[in-house]
Amino acid sequence: MKFNSREWLELVEKDFESAWLRSGEILTERSLNERYPLYQYEYGQEHPVFKTIQELRKAYLSLGFKEVINPIIVEDVHVKKQFGKEALAVLDRCFYLATLPKPNVGISAEKVRDIEKILGRKLEKEEIEELRMVFHSYKKGKIDGDDLSFEIAKALKIDDAKAVKIIELFPEFKELKPIPTSLTLRSHMTTGWFITLSNIVDKMPLPIKLFSIDRCFRREQGESAVRLYSYFSASCVLVDEDVSVEDGKAIATALLRHFGFEKFKFRLDEKRSKYYIPGTQTEVFAFHPKLVGSNTKYKDGWVEIATFGIYSPTALCHYGIDYPVLNLGLGVERLAMILYGYTDVRKMVYMQDVELSDLDIAKAIRIKEVPQTSVGFNVANAVIRTAEKYANEKSPCEFLSFEGELYGRSFRVYVFEVEENTKLCGPAYANEIVVYKNSVYGIPRNEKFKEYFENGIPTGIRYIDSFAYYVGRKVEEMVARGEGGVLRVRVVEGPSDVNLAIQENVIRYIASKGGKIDVRGPMFVNVRVEL
Repeated sequence: MKFNSREWLELVEKDFESAWLRSGEILTERSLNERYPLYQYEYGQEHPVFKTIQELRKAYLSLGFKEVINPIIVEDVHVKKQFGKEALAVLDRCFYLATLPKPNVGISAEKVRDIEKILGRKLEKEEIEELRMVFHSYKKGKIDGDDLSFEIAKALKIDDAKAVKIIELFPEFKELKPIPTSLTLRSHMTTGWFITLSNIVDKMPLPIKLFSIDRCFRREQGESAVRLYSYFSASCVLVDEDVSVEDGKAIATALLRHFGFEKFKFRLDEKRSKYYIPGTQTEVFAFHPKLVGSNTKYKDGWVEIATFGIYSPTALCHYGIDYPVLNLGLGVERLAMILYGYTDVRKMVYMQDVELSDLDIAKAIRIKEVPQTSVGFNVANAVIRTAEKYANEKSPCEFLSFEGELYGRSFRVYVFEVEENTKLCGPAYANEIVVYKNSVYGIPRNEKFKEYFENGIPTGIRYIDSFAYYVGRKVEEMVARGEGGVLRVRVVEGPSDVNLAIQENVIRYIASKGGKIDVRGPMFVNVRVEL
C-alpha cells in the first residue's frame, strides 16, 4: 500500500533497526483467493500449427530464402497448364468459387405502396426516382452489396433498419442462386509458384530462392484424423541454370535439422506428378529420436515428412520460364503432429482436445465466501490461529478467539467443543487442498502424502482456512443483523462443506481424464458468535 516516505525517513534516522523491522507494515494482506497458485499472471499459448509455421519461417530465412505470398485464388486454366492430361482429375479435388448475380430490381406501383407502408408516409416522385437510381447503380456494380441499405437510407432519408425492410420487399434478392465461376481455391502451392515466377524470373538475379507458407484447399471426401479441407503448405523454390536433385536433398536436410531431425533417407516417389521431371519427384524421410518408442506409427523414429522435385519444361513453357525450378514442400499440420505428439489432426487444429496441467486445475479452485471488511478478515485469521494453537486441547473446552467492534456493535467469537473426550478440532481440520495428476485431494502434510505435495500443486488452502473465511463473512452478516449464532462444520464430504468451489468446466475435465475430487474427512470445528 502507499506510505509516507517522509515519516519513514524520520523513523530511519531515529532508529534504523526498529524501522526496518516495521517495514512489513506497508504490505497488504491478501485473501487466500489472491494468493499463489490461485492468483497468477496469465500468459498466452501458441497454437501448435502457428508455432510450427513460425519456426519454419525462421528456418527458411536462415537458409537465405525470401518470403513471398502466392496467389490463393486462381483460374482453373492454370491447373490445366501445369497438370496436362491429369488436370481434369486434379480439378475434381479443387473447390470452385461461385458468385451471386446482381438482380435487376424494378419498382412497381405496388412496391411503392408497400414501401410507403413501411415509411408511414407518401413517397415523392423524386424519391422514387432516387431509389431507382440506387438499384440501377447496384446492378451496374457502382454500389457494393454491403453499402446498399446505407444508400437506400440516404436516398429516402430514413434509418438503416427501415432500409433493410425495404430490401426484403423484393423477391429478386431472396431468389438469388450462386453462379459457378472458373476460379478455384489453390489446392497445391505449385499452382501459385508458376504464376509468381512468371512475373519475376526474368528480372531477378540467379539463383532465386523463395518460400511461402500459406493455406491450400483440398476437396476431400470428408475430414478425417489425417486430412482436412484446408491445410498449410510450407513450400520453397530454387531457380538457377544448374538445379539438381542434390539441391533438394541439401535443402530438406538443412530445413529439418532446425526441428531436431538427425538422419535422412530419400526415395523416389511412386506417384509421379506431371509438372515434375520424371525421376526427380523424391520423398524425404527423417529420423527424430523423440519418436522412438512412441505410441504412433513412427515408433521406429522414421517419418515421411516432405517431397521435392524439379518442375518440367512441359509446364514451365506455358509461363515463359526458361530455367529449371526445384520445388520442395511439406504439410505444416503433419510436421506439427509429429513434433507435438498428436494422432488426430482435427483435435490439434480445431482444438477438439483440451489438456490442463495441475496448475491450471489449481487456478480453478476458489473460496466461495470471503469477508468483505478488514474486521471480517481479522476474525478469520483469529479463528485460524486459535485452531492452530489449541486444536489438540481435550474437550469440553472453549477459547475466546476474537473480540472487537463492527457496524457500531461489539461482539465476541469463540471456538469451542462441548462433547467430552474429544479435541477442540477434528483430525482433518488441517488437511490441505492439493492437485495431483488431474485430481483434487484434501490431505494432511505427512510422509504418506509426501509425493502429492512434492510433485503436485499445493494450493496453500487448508480446511480450517476456507472455513474461517466463511466464519469471517457470516460474522459480518450476523453483526449487521444484530444477532449471534453458532457456525460449525462436522464431517467433510466435499469441497462445498469447507466453503470451496471448483469451476464446473474443470470438474468435467477431471472426470473426462479419470481423475477424482477427494475432499473429505472428520473436521468437527464449532464457532459461536456473541453480541
